[in-house]
Amino acid sequence: MKISPLAGKPASPAMLVNVPRLITAYYTDVPDPSVSEQRVAFGTSGHRGSSFGRSFNEWHVLAISQAICDYRAKQGINGPLFLGIDTHALSIPACASALEVLAANGVDVMLAENDEYTPTPAISLAILTYNRGRTAGFADGIVVTPSHNPPDSGGFKYNPPNGGPADTGVTGWIEAKANEFLKSGLKGVKRMPFEKALRAATTHRYDYLNAYVSELDQMIDMAAIRGEDIHIGVDPLGGAGVHYWGLIGERYHLNLTVVSDEVDPTFRFMTVDWDGRIRMDPSSSYAMQRLIGLKNRYDIAFACDTDHDRHGIVTHSEGLLPSNHYLAVAIDYLFQHRSKWSKDAGVGKTVVSSQMIDRVCARLGRTLFEVPVGFKWFADGLCNGSLGFCGEESAGASFLRLDGSVWTTDKDGLVPALLAAEITARIGRDPGEIYRRLARELGDPVADRVEAPATPAQKKMLSELSPQQVQCTDLAGEKIQSVLTKAPGNNAPIGGLKVIADGGWFAARPSGTEDIYKIYAESFQGEDHLRRIVKEAQAIVDAALAAGKNGQQSQPEENA
Repeated sequence: MKISPLAGKPASPAMLVNVPRLITAYYTDVPDPSVSEQRVAFGTSGHRGSSFGRSFNEWHVLAISQAICDYRAKQGINGPLFLGIDTHALSIPACASALEVLAANGVDVMLAENDEYTPTPAISLAILTYNRGRTAGFADGIVVTPSHNPPDSGGFKYNPPNGGPADTGVTGWIEAKANEFLKSGLKGVKRMPFEKALRAATTHRYDYLNAYVSELDQMIDMAAIRGEDIHIGVDPLGGAGVHYWGLIGERYHLNLTVVSDEVDPTFRFMTVDWDGRIRMDPSSSYAMQRLIGLKNRYDIAFACDTDHDRHGIVTHSEGLLPSNHYLAVAIDYLFQHRSKWSKDAGVGKTVVSSQMIDRVCARLGRTLFEVPVGFKWFADGLCNGSLGFCGEESAGASFLRLDGSVWTTDKDGLVPALLAAEITARIGRDPGEIYRRLARELGDPVADRVEAPATPAQKKMLSELSPQQVQCTDLAGEKIQSVLTKAPGNNAPIGGLKVIADGGWFAARPSGTEDIYKIYAESFQGEDHLRRIVKEAQAIVDAALAAGKNGQQSQPEENA
């Protein structure tokens, strides 16, 4: 992965998106459904794209919104739909387009009071709160967000009545229906003028901000944070929770400082990410330079991404704590300090998350539920309490309330962040110091993630590999214990493969949004061993792809 010389430096004026042109392209450019990049495509977190590339335009939003209405009718979902947006430039026009369709279809829509930005977890919480105890008339939701993607991006994701991200069966149906609408020139899409939609009897206002903030003391020991006078620094990164943090500090009387409450759709206040692009990723040290530079002013500091479903923890001892490190610390702490949780509650992790989590779970005597990438796999376990904590290596997590009941079934960046303050208050050490203790006791892994170009055909081959296509028996000098193409927790395809040896592992999977594949690697035997794993992983993937290509030589060209 080539690091840009601009990485970690303030964004220059030349990098900033031209917002008027972006919005104009949203309304004026029409996608061509015969071009794959311009069709609706749901990845692990909804449909994403840019109006500049005709991959996120008004037609996409109108088509997806009608498809969601049709899906609701098909499934008998007739409760309210909770609709929220983040601070990306395309989110406001996309929300307007969606409302025009939802209102025309007679859907009761819950918009934020005062047109407030709405974090993803606030939508999930609203859905679950409304549906609690119901047997019919269930609510669902839409979050208009491309997460931490660059400022020219738009995104649109659907959360069904379980409050979590929609599973592939749901998104596949919505995607296919939306593409039918695109192909037909939006024939069958119901729509009314925006002003009429706003005044419709089915359009309502909902106080997401106070509904979310008022219940946080059911998640976090606010009294401990307050009692120790933990000085907290928060950088919302110009995201949807920008007005939540001040209210959290005020309501719970915390010593909390918001580093910046600036909202700017160009995100000009960011330092640029590893590839020289602006990206609001709280797990990236390049994007987090502002808060890292302020770490010594606070006892603990943290940031969230644009829709506030991911966290980044900045400590005195370590600076920005790698997300896998913090997941391990949070799990170790929570299962020793949440006495009302079920003794049978397990831990959910994705196949590309650290094996340090496995070791922490083993010591705690907790069951590990390992699934493919995507938070949707955790929704049922969080709902029924069989999973106490769920996390993924990209800094997304959620966990149960203090009493062991469900909080959110989508990722929540705010509560893991606040948990870091609780940990610091109750243990007297920051999460970075606690991780170093865990590493001394359980092993000290090193990890890396690399990316490589891949054609759509290669990505398809990688996602369909079988264990038999891995011909070697050793990985970095150790016998390979297992080759997985399905996740151990639920036997679902991981969309790639994972190779495990005693002292390390790697996983390779295609990107859902770019023409690349990613190799995740970890070693418990140091940097040299890690480099060997990465090098051999690349060779294993290359050989498997070559074998897959050779196996297709006799196939017709359109199937190759």
